Amino acid sequence: MGRHKTSSDIAITHGSGDVFADLDIALSPDEALKLALARQITEAIVSRKLTQQQVSALAGVDQAKVSAITRGRIAGFSVERLMKLLLALGWNVEIKFAPSRENTGTVRVKKSGSRDGSIEHTRAA
Repeated sequence: MGRHKTSSDIAITHGSGDVFADLDIALSPDEALKLALARQITEAIVSRKLTQQQVSALAGVDQAKVSAITRGRIAGFSVERLMKLLLALGWNVEIKFAPSRENTGTVRVKKSGSRDGSIEHTRAA
C-alpha cells in the first residue's frame, strides 16, 4: 500500500499576493491596472451576489464580456471601459498624480482601507 503524504512531506511556499510576480511574469503597468480592475469588478459582482446577466443589464455590457472579465481575460478591454464597469457596479475609482523622486514613474493600485493587495509597477519615464 502507498504511503499517504503528510503536511511535513510537502514543501509549502507562501505567495506574496501577486501571483504574476511570484511566477516571475513581468506585466506592463497597463496590464497590471487592467487585471486589478478586473479583480475588483469580480469582487463587486460576488459581494452583491449578481449574475452575469444582471451585470450585463446594469452596465450595458454583453454577458460574454462580463464572463471574460471575471476570468481575467482582459485583452480588448481598455482601462477606461473597465473603470466604467466598476463605476456602474457602485464603486468609486480614485486617481492620484504625484511627482516621482527618481526618473521613473510608478503605477499603484490599492483597495481603499487595505495595506495588502496593492499592486505596484515601475516604468522608466
